[in-house]
Amino acid sequence: MPVKLFGWATRLALIIGLALLLEASSIAASVNTRSLTTRKTPTVSESQHAKKRMRTLAKGRAPHTRAARIRRRRNYERFYTSSFADGVVDGDVTAGEDPIVRQAAIEALGNLNGTVVAIEPTSGRILAMVNQKLALSSGAQPCSTIKLSTALAALSEGLIDKETEIRLGRRSRMNLTSALAHSNNPYFEEVGRKLGFDKISYYAHQFGLGELAGYDIEGEQLGAYPDSEISSKLGGVGKMCSFGEGISMTPLQLGAMVASIANGGTLYYLQHPATPEAVADFQPRVKRHLDIANAIPELSDGMAGAVEYGTARSLRLNFNEESILGKTGTCSHAGTRFGWFASYSKTDIGRIVTVVFLRGGRPTYGPKAAEIAGRMYRNLYDHNFFVARSLPPTATPDVTIEKVSATPVPQE
Repeated sequence: MPVKLFGWATRLALIIGLALLLEASSIAASVNTRSLTTRKTPTVSESQHAKKRMRTLAKGRAPHTRAARIRRRRNYERFYTSSFADGVVDGDVTAGEDPIVRQAAIEALGNLNGTVVAIEPTSGRILAMVNQKLALSSGAQPCSTIKLSTALAALSEGLIDKETEIRLGRRSRMNLTSALAHSNNPYFEEVGRKLGFDKISYYAHQFGLGELAGYDIEGEQLGAYPDSEISSKLGGVGKMCSFGEGISMTPLQLGAMVASIANGGTLYYLQHPATPEAVADFQPRVKRHLDIANAIPELSDGMAGAVEYGTARSLRLNFNEESILGKTGTCSHAGTRFGWFASYSKTDIGRIVTVVFLRGGRPTYGPKAAEIAGRMYRNLYDHNFFVARSLPPTATPDVTIEKVSATPVPQE
């Protein structure tokens, strides 16, 4: 009997001890858990090298991020004007035009919504004007073709030459030739800011912007050039000089300016003879002589580069036989995209200026206008245009000079 009691007592003691042990373990675990959860993580300090590296990586990613956002915005841009049109030549006055040039322009333009203007740079005579309703309209934003005016102004002021490099970023520089060939906006924005609005405006008006380009051409409308610098929210003078923001230019104004580059500095009134008799009695009329003879060679390399390897290289899809110099422009406004291309053939015979201006949607842009010009030059070449217009050595056309007052160059 005593043995049994001892056995039960032992068992009871073991059970009680085990229970106490389990309770103690539970309390200890709870305490350890609280201590772990309330323990503060020590602060890790970055080295200066690590911080600098992270900043560099962030800056490296930023341009790609901005470019992606720009691409997304472009993809969602909506256009409401058709790039194609029928009957664009209806109502054109053609009796005084060159039939070969006009037919070449019509075939090159096709059914696109646009106009083609061909000018004889040594006289200002309009050889052909296809879709005259659009050609004589109040025009549109000149887009990147305004870079020609900006470049001439900067060259005339001695601010740059064709080799002058401008810093565009920490590791990027560009000279005038490359900037024209590739139509670099930041380059011309910087040039415009250095010149200032007063000088930019003065030279733009000297080159014919803000005034009628034609002489007694019925139906010609005037473009627009602002009296003061546009708002900084729109880009200020920089955007005016690189993108033509706030400016409205007509195809005739652009043609007259490029003709003055092609002929060495004479800005002619453009004339559009309406009859064969008017052609027979035609006399050139000089608006003013521009002091750009020294600037033209500095400008020419960039215009040639645009056609050879830059934004206008699509011209060479159709024409390679002669040297062509030009400038493209692409931009959009209020649901309409504009495509510009102004050029001239650098030939001894048959030198001609062409302006192609397109309106529409996504298929409309500057390189497309250059492609159309290439088709036109191809057609002219196939019809011996560049060998059939030589003048006798003693033939000198009579020239009427119209005196136009010029405002002095503003001094800073």
